[in-house]
Amino acid sequence: MYFYRCLADRLTAPASRRKVRLLFGPRQTGKTALLRHALPQAHHIDLGAASERRLFEADPARLSRELLALPREKREVVIDEIQKVPSLLDEVQSLYDRDPRRFEFFLTGSSARKLRADSANLLPGRAHVFRLGPVSLDESERESPGVLSALMPSAPASQIETTARRFPAQSLNRHLTFGSLPGVRRESQATARATLLAYVENYLEEEIRREAIVRDLGPFSAFVRLAALESGKPVNLTKLSQEAGIGLSTLRNYYDVLVDTFVGYRIPAYGHPGRKRLLTTPKFLFFDLGVRNAGVDGGLDPAFLTANGGDLLEQWVGMELATRALADTRAARVTFWRTVSGAEVDFVWETAREDVPIEVKWTENPRPEDARHLESFLDLYPRRARRGLIVCRAPRPQQLTERVQAIPWNQL
Repeated sequence: MYFYRCLADRLTAPASRRKVRLLFGPRQTGKTALLRHALPQAHHIDLGAASERRLFEADPARLSRELLALPREKREVVIDEIQKVPSLLDEVQSLYDRDPRRFEFFLTGSSARKLRADSANLLPGRAHVFRLGPVSLDESERESPGVLSALMPSAPASQIETTARRFPAQSLNRHLTFGSLPGVRRESQATARATLLAYVENYLEEEIRREAIVRDLGPFSAFVRLAALESGKPVNLTKLSQEAGIGLSTLRNYYDVLVDTFVGYRIPAYGHPGRKRLLTTPKFLFFDLGVRNAGVDGGLDPAFLTANGGDLLEQWVGMELATRALADTRAARVTFWRTVSGAEVDFVWETAREDVPIEVKWTENPRPEDARHLESFLDLYPRRARRGLIVCRAPRPQQLTERVQAIPWNQL
């Protein structure tokens, strides 16, 4: 059964019709399932299959010969895992330049780093780039649109949306323990735990080694667990280098690997000038909380949630915001705000209209004093920010101050 993904509308929108579409994202986020549903009649090439990959590695020009032999009405072409055979991008460009109307190309990839390392042709001026992450609240069943959805550009419901159901809602505890990967959401707890542990072992380690991105897997495996523990915090490379015994340049490269393979995000510091000195070191977040927890000893056990609920909720909100912003980079970006004196706002949702500071609290009973840092932010940036949000476990929204509202986590 196919479940609706918001990105399907943008991928097939008229604005991108004369462009090659590059769909990037981590493994198991549903890139292939999305394209198979949105483009059921497309000619599909799967470079993840060894037999298929070997054919095109030996003879990249085979792609042009195969596609030119298709009937004229067969226009849509999907190529999965394009980073496996980067030389095919030259063939795609040749076909596109010869006749931009002949084919509509949709290319998926799970490693921008591999493409750059091979000096791949990323089709400048010919491609639109899209990012797919885990399932967001906007793709899940809920009674009404979230608070932030009102700040996003609206679009009419598409045929894709009206013919697909949304993912069933899941509890907060399930979100905070097992995350939001499409397949994992449909599994039992025991199966989900095994799937996520295998993801860390087989993908984050074996796949990265197979792609020759990291040659010495031992230190990198230790780093993955360290990065999972540090997820959600500003990155202090010097401190981590001393604790892990990994050189600064190697550590910096390892973080780049996680970002380039879409396993993690860098959340930059808020950049608008103000009267206070701000910290500028970015935060690092894993792309999915279940994958992050699988990288921490005991992270998938119920006791871990009991001991770390507030930290996990803050990370989940950050991942949710990043997932939604990356799905439409024109509409929003996510930053954080922290002064050298200690005032902090967990996240800032930046849009063309306004910036919304967001604090995350584990409490079920928010109080007006919880809004003090949000109020400081609103006072400093009156032209950009007019309201703030506290995301918490309260059952219903509450107006804490004139400008700050507390909302339940599932109404974000």
